Amino acid sequence: MASLTLSPASSSSLLSRPHTLLSRSCFPSSASFSLFTTRCQFFGPLRFNNGAPPCIPVINESSLPGLLSTPRLQEIGGKNDTRLRIFSGTANPALAQEIASYLGLELGKIKIKRFADGEIYVQLQESVRGCDVFLVQPTCPPANENLMELLIMIDACRRASAKNITAVIPYFGYARADRKTQGRESIAAKLVANLITEAGANRVLACDLHSGQSMGYFDIPVDHVYGQPVILDYLASKTICSNDLVVVSPDVGGVARARAFAKKLSDAPLAIVDKRRHGHNVAEVMNLIGDVRGKVAVMVDDMIDTAGTIAKGASLLHQEGAREVYACSTHAVFSPPAIERLSSGLFQEVIITNTIPVLEQKSFPQLTVLSVANLLGETIWRVYDDCSVGYEPYSSLDID
Repeated sequence: MASLTLSPASSSSLLSRPHTLLSRSCFPSSASFSLFTTRCQFFGPLRFNNGAPPCIPVINESSLPGLLSTPRLQEIGGKNDTRLRIFSGTANPALAQEIASYLGLELGKIKIKRFADGEIYVQLQESVRGCDVFLVQPTCPPANENLMELLIMIDACRRASAKNITAVIPYFGYARADRKTQGRESIAAKLVANLITEAGANRVLACDLHSGQSMGYFDIPVDHVYGQPVILDYLASKTICSNDLVVVSPDVGGVARARAFAKKLSDAPLAIVDKRRHGHNVAEVMNLIGDVRGKVAVMVDDMIDTAGTIAKGASLLHQEGAREVYACSTHAVFSPPAIERLSSGLFQEVIITNTIPVLEQKSFPQLTVLSVANLLGETIWRVYDDCSVGYEPYSSLDID
């Protein structure tokens, strides 16, 4: 019996390796300068004892300060020895801490508070003059609060004379409002892109945008990474027989994503759920294109919001004879009643990443949360170091 394997482009796991951080003393143009070099040895990616790919537990507010039990990596000799700075907003501090640990850095000191009337106050607690600053802040629910916080953080860094400001947005809110489907509608994705650009960002690093055209809304460079390598590694560890596997797109719009996913899963066959949407967050399944009888169906989507689309699709797959159904998604928005639908017994497992924090009240037995910290951390380093990503093992990151 053949076992599931990944293609070479996707089987390479993210590797931790030593990096050299350089800083240059400031001298007049006629004077010489010196380089101070410090090497940091990195631990391997976070793994369970059984060798599974990086996976973090469901978190809650009380566990955030002590989330990472791994000792901090070797101290960098002096905070001014590197021009790379990582700051976190309040949306997902656990992910930002993991990214900083991967890079061997401490999170930058920043003060964020809200006044009684709801206004947001941001102050950097350390100098960033001449530094490359990366701000980790997904615009997840509450989307407007987190977006405004990101804009003020960018403005604070710009006014503090940061050399380059990169907005690291693991989940880009308003990405679904990327076109006009009816008359007199707004294109909010373009508006948000303009706001981030005008606030002072020099670059955006985003993960699994809802549609590729959203990159074109920015007038600044956009690095777009995919969570596929993390999820593919996890599925490969389950040793599902490749002959029993079928990848399912929950709607016609996700066919390209599902096809790329299937190609890396031993070139598995593809099935498509045809649905018609009668309103926002309301979906109706019509029929199934493809054969799933007796198969293990893996449903792939970029996000799960109310879970209406993916739950009705899973119900249809069971009716058509699917043996097991797995749901894979990068972004777990989990708006009500998503938890009830996902935990109803339709899914063998729901596999997501931590681009959006999953609180304890949103957990259920079938939920598995994987970490994208190494993926984003390696990308941040390569952006900072002006490295190419076009060769192994990092070509599997799928950076555009």
